[in-house]
Amino acid sequence: MDDDLELMHTRGYDVRGYWRRDGMLVIKGAVRDQLPTRLYDIDDDTPLVMHHMEVALTVELPDLLIKEVDVEFLAHPHHACPSVIDHYHHLVGLSIARGFTHKVRELFGGPRGCTHTTALLQAMAPVAMQCKLASRMMGLRQSGDATQPLAADTLNSPEMRALRAAGNRNTCHVWAEDGGHIQRILDGTGTELPIPISVRIRERGGDPDEWRRQRWG
Repeated sequence: MDDDLELMHTRGYDVRGYWRRDGMLVIKGAVRDQLPTRLYDIDDDTPLVMHHMEVALTVELPDLLIKEVDVEFLAHPHHACPSVIDHYHHLVGLSIARGFTHKVRELFGGPRGCTHTTALLQAMAPVAMQCKLASRMMGLRQSGDATQPLAADTLNSPEMRALRAAGNRNTCHVWAEDGGHIQRILDGTGTELPIPISVRIRERGGDPDEWRRQRWG
């Protein structure tokens, strides 16, 4: 950190996705704005939390439909801030899929919502998408022996490959629909491990290629 930089503001997002045994997803998110010490009062040596909003979404698979919404304002600057909380129940019935970010801006942008809560929702949507594939794997594991890895033919089945492609198509340059990566996923030749998984396997003394062959096919 450069010595000539003075901290003025810290914003943190924490978003976590959970798979529930009834097949639902629960996506929990928090946004927190913290001001540094002595910003408003030279004698105050404790950081000050200005905003702290939390959102929990109960989401139904496979269409990622929002069934329940819970919003809490744990820290806010104005007495009127929490009056907008009930408006976020308009999320019920929406799908966290393509177009969700646009719909969130349409419903809650500007004076129609809380800017911090709306920004948090936009950060939560990709986590729900990531959880969709993971939940499919959890469901398969629950239907068999939860202590055993899923078989390679299950993880690399046409259904699972199509699910990976559909969930990631056009989300970034790697997953462009006309690119080579997504085509390799669909035809079953693109089963390379994500780099962090390969690194972790090596750290544990394993061979990533052998691990992939055994578990991904």
